[in-house]
Amino acid sequence: MRKLVARRAAVKAATLASTVILAPVIGIGLAQADTATPAQLSESKLPPELVQAISRDLKMSAGEYLSRAAKAQQLSDYARGFRSERPESYAGAWMGTDGKPTIAVTSADAAKIAAADGYQTKLAPISADNLENSLMQLNQWVSSLPRELAEAINNVAIDFLNSQLVVSLANTPAGHVLNLPTLIANVKVVLGPGGGGPVERRPMGGDTYISAPTSLKDASLKAVDVCSFGFNSVDAAGNALNISAGHCNPNLGKGDGQATVYLPNVKDVASSPELGTFVHGRLGGPSALDYSVIKLNDRAVRAGMDQPSVRGANGTTLSVTGIADPVTGAPVCKSGQSSTFTCGFVVADRVETQLFTAEGESKVVRGFASSACTLGGDSGGAIVTGTLALGITSGSNAADAPDCNEANVALAQYGGTATLGIPIRAILTDIDAAAGGGLGSGISVRTRPIAS
Repeated sequence: MRKLVARRAAVKAATLASTVILAPVIGIGLAQADTATPAQLSESKLPPELVQAISRDLKMSAGEYLSRAAKAQQLSDYARGFRSERPESYAGAWMGTDGKPTIAVTSADAAKIAAADGYQTKLAPISADNLENSLMQLNQWVSSLPRELAEAINNVAIDFLNSQLVVSLANTPAGHVLNLPTLIANVKVVLGPGGGGPVERRPMGGDTYISAPTSLKDASLKAVDVCSFGFNSVDAAGNALNISAGHCNPNLGKGDGQATVYLPNVKDVASSPELGTFVHGRLGGPSALDYSVIKLNDRAVRAGMDQPSVRGANGTTLSVTGIADPVTGAPVCKSGQSSTFTCGFVVADRVETQLFTAEGESKVVRGFASSACTLGGDSGGAIVTGTLALGITSGSNAADAPDCNEANVALAQYGGTATLGIPIRAILTDIDAAAGGGLGSGISVRTRPIAS
């Protein structure tokens, strides 16, 4: 999220994004509802700019990208069933660097079953359930720390490959002296960069929106927020909606939580036309999610925001054909108003990080990490695997960089760029549950299904 000074169209950052690690943190997270893997677009129907991003960032062809994305969802379906039937034996699942799916298990008998079903296997000492219990204990300890110490912990992730938790500490004096609790075994510590500062950049058009706690014509208004639209959606009543990041709503948790969303007019911010209104959102709390729901107006619908697409470079769009779950090792690409299409791999399918609001309140957010480069202003943008909706961008360790080339150089010593995404399936479930039959009830991402 960035701050745009009202009436001046100059950018001043206020990055809520936390750093996420690029260690090999691997595994399938909590089970999701059973779904059939939807079909995807053919290689020839991908936008040329996306094909270029796939080749540049993933070093693979568009055809291989689509194939690996499909195999990852097949693995997700298998792992979900395997874990449900054998929770004490299931220890994680991932796509290897060679594109082959692997199931981790705690017993030789379980390994034989997975191998017979055509999967590579790996014996592990700890089940996924036990690792997740350790993660819960560690987070309870973190929440008890004073803020100056808690802020030194960038995030905590589960590394199923090595049966351990990975804690990313800021490379600061507070991070160096922090003593982790000895009662939690199998904890690995890695050092990452510390927090970032303000940055000046110009907002771009396309999928950009701005918002403010009051009217843009309010003479006392000092700054507005700049973010990216995520997935166009619709609820059971036919309301046109868009899913973006919760921290992009300047009024989240205040009063009725509503704030107007505008298409930025950088020459005259106060005259920016309205596109809709924030009507619901989360930032932390019991769900540990970071998302917002924007009710779109007729202007936005006429502009095409009732279509199953996300915007990339130079105004090109990608049609969304279904939804997917995060799988470590799966290829992903994201859109956003600052960095347009960039691609990477899911490097951890469960990451938990603390965000501190402007009021100093701590919020725990849970999502997945990818190696795709994300810049300031990309918050809320869509993340896809293949042509399937995967999640929306919450934060990044490159939010203060002017471009991805500079981010790659500056962060190389820490493992490269990393993005925190919020899974779309968890978002949809939470929105529907909170709607109580009202606005947002029965919400679904707009898709253009393809016959299998």
